[in-house]
Amino acid sequence: MKKKPSKEKQSEHSGWWGDGPVFVFLYNKHKKEAVTNGNAKEILQFVENSEQVLHESEALRTIRIDNEYSHPVLFVDTGKEPGLDTLDHLRMAGYRLAKWAENNGVKTLLIPSLKNDSPKKRRAILQGLCHASYRFDKYKSKKKKATDVEYLFADDMEIDGKPLQTLFAGIDLAKDLINEPGASITPATMANIAGSIAKKCGLGIKIRKCKELEKDGYNGILTVGRGSNNEPAMVTLSYKPKDLNMVHLALVGKGITFDTGGICLKPGDKMHEMKCDMSGAAIVLAAIQVIAQLKLPLRVDAIMCLAENRPGENAVLPGDIFKAKNGKTVMVENTDAEGRLVLIDGLAEAAELGATHIIDIATLTGAIKRALGSSIGGLFSNNDGLAMTIKESGAEAGEKWWRMPLDEEYADGLKDKVADIRNMSDDGPGAIVAALFLKEFVKEGVQWAHLDIAGVDFAANGYKYTEHGATAFGLKTIVETAKRYATDYVH
Repeated sequence: MKKKPSKEKQSEHSGWWGDGPVFVFLYNKHKKEAVTNGNAKEILQFVENSEQVLHESEALRTIRIDNEYSHPVLFVDTGKEPGLDTLDHLRMAGYRLAKWAENNGVKTLLIPSLKNDSPKKRRAILQGLCHASYRFDKYKSKKKKATDVEYLFADDMEIDGKPLQTLFAGIDLAKDLINEPGASITPATMANIAGSIAKKCGLGIKIRKCKELEKDGYNGILTVGRGSNNEPAMVTLSYKPKDLNMVHLALVGKGITFDTGGICLKPGDKMHEMKCDMSGAAIVLAAIQVIAQLKLPLRVDAIMCLAENRPGENAVLPGDIFKAKNGKTVMVENTDAEGRLVLIDGLAEAAELGATHIIDIATLTGAIKRALGSSIGGLFSNNDGLAMTIKESGAEAGEKWWRMPLDEEYADGLKDKVADIRNMSDDGPGAIVAALFLKEFVKEGVQWAHLDIAGVDFAANGYKYTEHGATAFGLKTIVETAKRYATDYVH
């Protein structure tokens, strides 16, 4: 029987890591397999029987080895969470390593080579380390001092870190925007930030405010933003490199900078989290920054549909009707179904720009969270190839998507007695109905996908490598999707 170290012994050694590096051994406890090189059977038996435990938790155990260097070894179980693939287990291992090192004042971690090594596995560990570095403490009066940890990798684990740094600069940007309070991030603020990014990355930019929106017939954003003193806007950023392929990708992001529900007011419980209702816009902004900095050879437009949904004196009323860009009249049955109203303007803008492929991303429906929970995003598409590319890209990036049906049987519920279409159905599956509403405004012949991230965008109690707050779920999938299309038919 294994002898557990006494509390006195744990206390005696707690925090002692020596001046040299802490060695890392990754293993899968359930499968009894080594992930880093080493004799799994002997090492795991040593882990089970060792009494020189300096630290122990559910997935981490630090043991002091009595050798000439007396260096401790950190054993990390990469199989703790069920349902994750190999790469995401490695991301979680990297995340735990970094958090443990930071919390315990460790200066150096030595990560040996991996069994069945591959660049994907190495990148996964590095991604976990990068995820652990994010913090949003802007509004804390006492900030936790960051610890500089040096990670020493085996020679055969060398990898170009620049693309990873570019990606995580985008992830941090999106998270920062989403985590900001609603009073700090308004449509104007988002537009200004987009302008700075456009200048930095050499992007084209067009900002439409009320007058321009009205002139150009983009009435969805205008309708939703009527109740707020913060003027709504649509921002279009364009990336057009010299080398292009046949794909013209448009990214459309829902940017409700705060959502009270409008006249159909939301319950007060957790309304403060509605600052994250602009996640889609933050993600497409960050995505085009990453794509431009990676110099991918395809045209990309990012369209941010920005408004604040408030019950002001000029707010849209339930039953009001407006004409969309494509000529269809829309009856607003519920003012809290506002995201789809701003997105139809973004879809119309994408068509005007000549996009061949459109991906919209939005915190659109509570129904998707009830259907898929907080670990899986909802994927709707009118094209099997695009849907498969997004699913495979998500799997590569550690973001799970489940393709949902676009069954026309439910479309009848959107027919209205006085207008062409209404923004709600009396019954039926809410996420599917919302996607069917959007489909009515997608130009024929265009490949389109709708990503509903309402269940996965914000982790109030932590999820995987997010302790609290914005996850930026979908950003890695979109960038990976763009990479895949960028490799096709370059001319």
